[in-house]
Amino acid sequence: MNSKQKAALSSIVAGFSLTLFKFIVGILTASLGILSEALHSLLDLVAAIITYVSVSISDKPADKDHNYGHGKVENLSAFLESILLGVTSVWIVYEAISRLVSGNVQVEVTVWSYIVVISAMIIDYSRSRNLFKEAKRSNSQALEADAIHFSTDILSSGCVLLGLIFANFGYHKADSIAAICVALVILYIAYGMSKKAVDVLLDKVPKGITELVEKKLKSNGNIRKYHDLKIRTAGANTFIKVNIHFQPELDLKTIHIMCDNIEEEIRTAIPNSDVTVHAEPDELKK
Repeated sequence: MNSKQKAALSSIVAGFSLTLFKFIVGILTASLGILSEALHSLLDLVAAIITYVSVSISDKPADKDHNYGHGKVENLSAFLESILLGVTSVWIVYEAISRLVSGNVQVEVTVWSYIVVISAMIIDYSRSRNLFKEAKRSNSQALEADAIHFSTDILSSGCVLLGLIFANFGYHKADSIAAICVALVILYIAYGMSKKAVDVLLDKVPKGITELVEKKLKSNGNIRKYHDLKIRTAGANTFIKVNIHFQPELDLKTIHIMCDNIEEEIRTAIPNSDVTVHAEPDELKK
């Protein structure tokens, strides 16, 4: 089991514990804020399982049916997580508005209400930090999506905690209002995640990568000109292809060494990149 799988598995264990704890306390106290957090954690648990499966598959090497590897499984996983979060936010808003309209907003606030929310914030901070660290190290969008989930959970748990405090002083509507705040946070994050995942699935060039590659090409004095620069990503990997013109009098061995050097220079600048340089002779001046 590699470090990506270990990070995803630890997220599953933490997610299961939090989900069970929140549901028990939410049902006992009739707090929509805590129940919305429990449902959020349940979907986070499902997302964590999807992430674990996706990072396990994405690390498989390229084969005859998947020439560019299996990296896009991670991007598909992130997209599915955003869908789950969107569905969650819609349900929470519907239930919260129903309670506010019906007037059924009575909430029993106990010490366990505070314990579960504060515990969740501490656990979410710890696992989001670990996931962000591993996501950055391995350039994993699936782990990054999980990390974003849990970092926003801290904010949403804070909204619920605020709602509980108000409810404790007799303003029970604050619980439903807090639940709506949670839903809006979830919806905002889900939109950002889905957009990023769709961009990769549709082969949109990551921001700043084209400029970085062109800077490297323009700074190389051996290159006469270049064209047909193509860049795409899949999971943690970036695939770069470019046609480069050299002086026509150069021999094949020299051109091959130059191409290797250019590819290595770009790979150094862009981690986890697969670079292909196609050499072409420049036209002789008459």
